[in-house]
Amino acid sequence: MNKTDLINSIAAKSGLTKRDVESVLNSFMGEVTEALAGGEKVQLIGFGTFETRKRSGRTGRNPQTGNPITIAESKVPAFKAGNKLKEAIK
Repeated sequence: MNKTDLINSIAAKSGLTKRDVESVLNSFMGEVTEALAGGEKVQLIGFGTFETRKRSGRTGRNPQTGNPITIAESKVPAFKAGNKLKEAIK
């Protein structure tokens, strides 16, 4: 399912217009992005938690040349599913 499919599905089930659903979805994604960029967690009880995790620096290899390279540490977004979501998938 892509973003357009999600918007269409929510609009059909909620009775809202596609434009309204798209606006809400874009606002939600923007708020989650801002919170993660600010170092915050976003917890949706029963659904899951969006957070950032620190990925340590390490040594890797250039696949074309085989030469060792240094990969810097970074922060990456992560999602951990909540219990209700896990139960629904089983």
